[in-house]
Amino acid sequence: MDLTKLFYSFGLILVCSGVCNAWAKAPKTAKIVFTSADEISREIYLMNIDGSGQINITNHPADDLFPVWSPTGEEILFVSDRVRMRDLYLMDADGGNVRRIFRNHAYRHRPTWSPDGKQIVYERIEADERFIYTATIDGKHEEQIGVGNQPAWSPNTQELAFCRQRRIVLLNLRTRVEKTLRPDGIAWQSKPAWSPAGDKLAFSWILQLIEPPPGVLPGERFVIPNAWFDNETIFIVNRDGTGLEQIVDEAGPEAIWPTWSPDGTELIYNQQVRGYFQLFKINLVNRVPEQLTHTERALQANTLADWFDPTYALPVSSQPQLLTTTWAEVKKK
Repeated sequence: MDLTKLFYSFGLILVCSGVCNAWAKAPKTAKIVFTSADEISREIYLMNIDGSGQINITNHPADDLFPVWSPTGEEILFVSDRVRMRDLYLMDADGGNVRRIFRNHAYRHRPTWSPDGKQIVYERIEADERFIYTATIDGKHEEQIGVGNQPAWSPNTQELAFCRQRRIVLLNLRTRVEKTLRPDGIAWQSKPAWSPAGDKLAFSWILQLIEPPPGVLPGERFVIPNAWFDNETIFIVNRDGTGLEQIVDEAGPEAIWPTWSPDGTELIYNQQVRGYFQLFKINLVNRVPEQLTHTERALQANTLADWFDPTYALPVSSQPQLLTTTWAEVKKK
């Protein structure tokens, strides 16, 4: 027997075994994880990308929300107020093995993963101020980055996008240099989301500025009418701030919380229908929206979605030496 072929075959078995183990708990088909609600609490659900097959994977009297897939699809990071205040939790993709990330109590919110799955970024609220923090996934090392909220980690690992004073800011993690996404300085931008290739960002924006009512002096506060927020909708823009495109029409209630499909061709977003938030999907070519959820149990039902597809995922949690291509490079293909 040819020993070279024997060792080669044995090596392939080991590689397949390592990769299969890494993917054992990840969904085998594309899934969307999202928050839904009833009259009591908010729970985390899974569904197919056409809205079918909805399954509740948490069942707890506390609020469970802001779910995001790990890069491998094996775990889901989420927010819950199960102990004292909202904080960050992990669970397996099927909803099992729930555990807190941090030992110390703090108000942590709106998390997402680094592309290699080893770190997370999130808001932390301290004395009514919102700060951006990063931490290792084991919760042992936590670092404050700066003032801001709604952080998102770029696929190339080099930048964070977040909001400050209602404007999107880009932070270079190596140099710590910041710049605003749009040089025009117009505010009311929020909820940034990187495209899988890292060359664009989706976000929501109230582009139409509001004028103070007659008699209000400059600098004075005034009540913003609810109808004005109906002008908030979804845009995409190039990484350098050019090429601004409006994706969702402004007609109707506000469209918020955009999330990219793993192949970069579609967005999921939230919009109210008959007073209840629902999830919609829109193709970036034909711009035809498709409603994915229809339940009307509570105002905040069916929100905060994240999309996983095993075709575009990289098994980085174990056997990292086997595949050296970065997650961002895989998503570009």
